[in-house]
Amino acid sequence: MRFIKPAWVTHKDNSKSDQDTKRQSVFSIHVHPDGSRIATGGLDAKVRIWRRPPKSLCTLSMHTGPVLTVRWAHSGRWLASGSDDEIIMIWDLDPCVTVSKRIRKLDQHNGFVKGVCFDPVGEFMATQSDDKSVKIWRTTDWELEAEIRKPFEDSPGSTFFRRLSWSPDGAHITASNATNNKGFVFIAAVITRGLWTSEISLVGHENTVEVAAYNPHIFLRNPSGPLVTSNICSVVALGADDRSISIWQTKSARPLIVAREVFERQIMDLSWSRDGLTLYAASSDGTIAVFDFDPEELDGIAPFTAQRQYLQKFGFVPPPVPEGFSHGTFYGDNNVPSSRITPPPSPQSRTTERLQSQTEFGPDTANGGTEQINRLVAKKSNKKRVKPLLMSDIPSASTSDNIVNGVTTQVPTSVVNQPSRATNGAGPSFAPPESRYSVPRSRHPSHSTSPAPSMLGFDADIEMGGPMDMDVPIDAIGTSSSPGTTRGKRKASALEGDDRPARPRTLGGDRPREVVAVREIISGRHEKRHDLLPVPPVLTFLSAKVDGGEDVLEGKNSEDDGPSEVTFVSGKQTQWLDYVQSPIIALTASPAFCAVATQDGSVNVYSHTGRRIMPIITLDAPCSMIHSCKTSLLLLTVTGQLSSINVKSHSAYFPSAFIGCLLHAPDSKVVAATVRHNGAPVLQLSSGVAYTYDSQLLQWAKLSDRWWSEGSDVWQGRQRNTKDVIASIESAITANTDDKAIDKKRPEWWNAALTLGHLESKLHATKALDCPSEYKQALLQYAKKLADEGFRAKAEELIKDMFGPVYWNPTRKEESWSPTVVGLTKRDLLREVLSVFARSKTLTKLALDWQDTLRKASNEELS
Repeated sequence: MRFIKPAWVTHKDNSKSDQDTKRQSVFSIHVHPDGSRIATGGLDAKVRIWRRPPKSLCTLSMHTGPVLTVRWAHSGRWLASGSDDEIIMIWDLDPCVTVSKRIRKLDQHNGFVKGVCFDPVGEFMATQSDDKSVKIWRTTDWELEAEIRKPFEDSPGSTFFRRLSWSPDGAHITASNATNNKGFVFIAAVITRGLWTSEISLVGHENTVEVAAYNPHIFLRNPSGPLVTSNICSVVALGADDRSISIWQTKSARPLIVAREVFERQIMDLSWSRDGLTLYAASSDGTIAVFDFDPEELDGIAPFTAQRQYLQKFGFVPPPVPEGFSHGTFYGDNNVPSSRITPPPSPQSRTTERLQSQTEFGPDTANGGTEQINRLVAKKSNKKRVKPLLMSDIPSASTSDNIVNGVTTQVPTSVVNQPSRATNGAGPSFAPPESRYSVPRSRHPSHSTSPAPSMLGFDADIEMGGPMDMDVPIDAIGTSSSPGTTRGKRKASALEGDDRPARPRTLGGDRPREVVAVREIISGRHEKRHDLLPVPPVLTFLSAKVDGGEDVLEGKNSEDDGPSEVTFVSGKQTQWLDYVQSPIIALTASPAFCAVATQDGSVNVYSHTGRRIMPIITLDAPCSMIHSCKTSLLLLTVTGQLSSINVKSHSAYFPSAFIGCLLHAPDSKVVAATVRHNGAPVLQLSSGVAYTYDSQLLQWAKLSDRWWSEGSDVWQGRQRNTKDVIASIESAITANTDDKAIDKKRPEWWNAALTLGHLESKLHATKALDCPSEYKQALLQYAKKLADEGFRAKAEELIKDMFGPVYWNPTRKEESWSPTVVGLTKRDLLREVLSVFARSKTLTKLALDWQDTLRKASNEELS
C-alpha cells in the first residue's frame, strides 16, 4: 500500500496575499469514475476539479456558501454539489449551470440532514440527521419504510456530518456517529437490510465517526467459490474526529488497516476510486490524503458484472424515470454512445493504468518534486490486544486467514520512498522495490498509544517524509501471500532491538505484573464502634475484573507503613498505577470506569487510562460494599448509608438512603448489594427479601419476597445460571428457603392469589430495574392467569392502562399517561395481551372489542 498527501490540492482564500493565505477546510471529495480527476468542495464556497500533472482543471464558483458535498454521477458526465446556501447544483461540461427537478420533498426529519446514500439495488434511500435517527425511504413511493434510533440516542450533536454508506451487496448500511454504553464508546453502526436493526458495531475510534464509505466492489471470501451470499463480503472505510482512518472487511475480525493522525484536524469525507483500489480522504485542515492498494492486498475483489448478477436476486424493478430525464449510464458499461459520457483516458495496459491511477495525485514534479510517495510495509509485533466487537459478528463472517490472530501488526519507522520522475507528463513512475531506500528516522517522538480496543491502541508507527512534516502511525494489513510463503503468517520485522518503536509511555506502564500473596493485615488504625455492617478486612491484595473484558483492577496494601498501590493490568503488563494514602478495602471495575474505596472513607474514581474523572468522594464511614454497572456506581458504608452515583453525569440518582429500616428482622444481614445500569440498587437480605430504592417515591420497595415462593405458580427459584435479573434474585432466595413451609395447609384461593400478587409485584420490579424482556414475560404470564381465572374486571383495567386515553395528546402537560414502559410501546404490548385474552373461554368478547378499538386508533394515527 502507498500513502501520499498531494500538497498542491488545496482550497485557499485568493483575496489575501500569498503570505497571508492559509488552507481552508476541505469538506468533501469524490473521484471521477474513470479515475482521471477528483472534485473537492470547501469552506471557500468553491468546487474545484483537479488532475495530474499538478493542475486545477477548473473552479466552479456559483455557490454562495461552503460546499459540503460533491458527487460525480456514475456515468461520469455530471457532477452534483450541495452547499450551505441550501442549493444543489448539477454541473455538466457545458458552462451553463442546470438544476435538478424536485421529485418529492421529504421533511420528516427534525434536524439537519447530514448524510444520504442509495441502496445499490435501487429500492431504498437512507438519510441520517441531527435528530439522531436514520430513516429508510422507499423509492417506489418515497414513503417511510423504517426508522432506526437505538444506536444514535446518545450520539453527540457536534459533528459536521453524519455520512452513511450502503454496502455494494445491498445487505447492510454502515452509519456514522453512533455510540455504545450510553455515549461512552464511539462506534459506526451496521444496519441490516430488511430487519432495519443495528446489532453490529465497529468499535475502536477514540472520537466520533464522521463518515463511512463502502468500497464499490463486492469481495469473495473464496475467490474460486460461487457467487452466493455465504461467499460474499465487503470493505468499508471509516473516518473520525480522532484524525484516524480505519478500513474493515466483513470477513475479518479486525480492521485491515488503521492510519492514525493522518490529518491535523477531523476527517470530513472519504471516496473510493471505481476500481476499488484507491481511497481518497479530505480533512477540515485543508488537505487530502490518498491510500493506494495493490490488488493482492484487497484479496477477493470481484468485477462489477458479479455485483450486477448478484443484485438480481432482489428482483426489484425500479420505477420509470420522469419524462425528459435520465439516470445516465455507469462508466465502463458497453454499448454507451460516446456523447453520453466523459471521454476516458487513452487506452493503456492494466499495469500502466494502475501506475498512473495510484500516483495521479502524488508528487508535484513540475514544481520541484519535494513530496514523497511512501510504500507501507507491515511488520510484526509481539504485543497482544483485546479483540474489539466488529463485523465478524455477522453470521456468515469468519476470521480472515491473512490476519495474525490476536497479534497487533506494526509498520516500521523505516519507510521506503522514491524520488519521482515524470512519465509522459502524466505522473511519476516507481523504481523496482530493491532500488528503494529508507527514510531516516524522524526526530519527532513516535505516536505510540495505549492498548486496544481503542483505535489508538494499535501498536504501529510510520514516519512520513515530505514537506507536510507529519507522522502517520499505521496499523497495516498483513503481507500478501505469494508462492513459497505460508498464509496467515508474516516474516519477522527487520527492525529488532533498539530500532523497534517504544511502547506508549504511561504511569507505571514499564513494569511487569507482580504476583502478591493474599494475607490479612492486622491494622489498628480503624476505631472500634457499633457499625451496622462489617468493615472489610485489609488484605495484601485485592482485584476486580472488568466485566466482559480481560483487564483487571488491582489493589496492593503494604504490610509496613508504605503507601497502598492501585494498578490496572492487561494480561501480564501493567497499564498504569497510582498511590492512595489509606489502605484499600474494596474496589470495582466496569467497562466505563474503575473505583477504589479506602479505609478512611474515601473513594477514588478513575477512567481506564488512569485519569481521575471525579473528585475524591468522602463518605461518613468506610465502604462495606461497592459495585458498578456501566456508568453507575453503588457505595454502601458500614453505617448503612447507601449512595448510587451516575459517574458519566457526576450526579446522584437519589439522596443518600439509610438501610437500617430493612434490617429489623433478627439476624438479618445484607447478603449482596449491586446496582443496575439505571442506578437502581438491589439489596438481597438473609431474610429472603430483595429491595430497591424508588427514586420517584423516595422510599424502599420490595423487588421479591420468599413469601411468593409458598404459593405462586410462576416462582422461578429453581432456575440456575440465568441472565434474567429477577429470576436470579428468586433463585438466590430459594437457595435459603425452608422447605417445611410447603407442607402447611392453605386456603382455597391461596395459589391464585399468590400467583397474581407475585406477577403484579414482578411487573413493578422489572420496571424499577429496567428489564424489558422480563417485563414482557411477566405481563403475558399475568394476562394468561387472568384469562384462565376469568377475572374480567382486572383484565379490563389492564387493557385500559395499556391503551391509554382514547384521545391522548402527548403535548398536553396534564396528561400523566406514558405511551411506553421500559422502552416498549404499550399498545404493541396490548396487541399481544389481547391475543392471549382472545384465546380464552371467558374473555374472548372483551378481547375482540378492544382489538377493533385498537385497530381504529392505529388507523387514525396513520392518517
